[in-house]
Amino acid sequence: MKIIVGTKNNTKISAVQEIVSDYDFLKNPEVSGVETQSGVNDQPKSLEETILGAKNRAERVFKECDYSIGLESGLMKIPETKSGFMDVCVCAIFDGKNFHLGLSSAFEYPKEITRLITEEGLNATEAANKIDLTKNPELGSAEGIIGIVTKGRITRKEYTKQAIRGALIHLENPELY
Repeated sequence: MKIIVGTKNNTKISAVQEIVSDYDFLKNPEVSGVETQSGVNDQPKSLEETILGAKNRAERVFKECDYSIGLESGLMKIPETKSGFMDVCVCAIFDGKNFHLGLSSAFEYPKEITRLITEEGLNATEAANKIDLTKNPELGSAEGIIGIVTKGRITRKEYTKQAIRGALIHLENPELY
């Protein structure tokens, strides 16, 4: 069983490695990461764009493997929130014919981070650094903004795992889908 993840981000690759070991049909997988482009903005600003980025990553790295996985985080409009947006992680698993999607829980960035993303075009890490939430230029490969605002209760890896588990529902229950 060979699984290719469309990234070199060790947090995302590690999340995949940890999750797939829980599934009998994915026994003894060889998981590797390959750098690829999402084909969308560095910081997606809609659910549609985030899904497209995940699907593009999965499809672009599908070569000589059983499954490929694309993971993309981005904003989506949510009414009644303080900023109008929440961040969500999308997992797209590609089997060579079909995509299987899953999403993480969503959370709201601090309002100023959202403003910097939507109005000034910064990505989440740049925005978090600009408001001094962190000085980590590799925030997306570390705990992520979610790790900071939840004080470590939910890390970027755990958040990513939620999306992966959601996408695996289809593969584990093909008779239902």
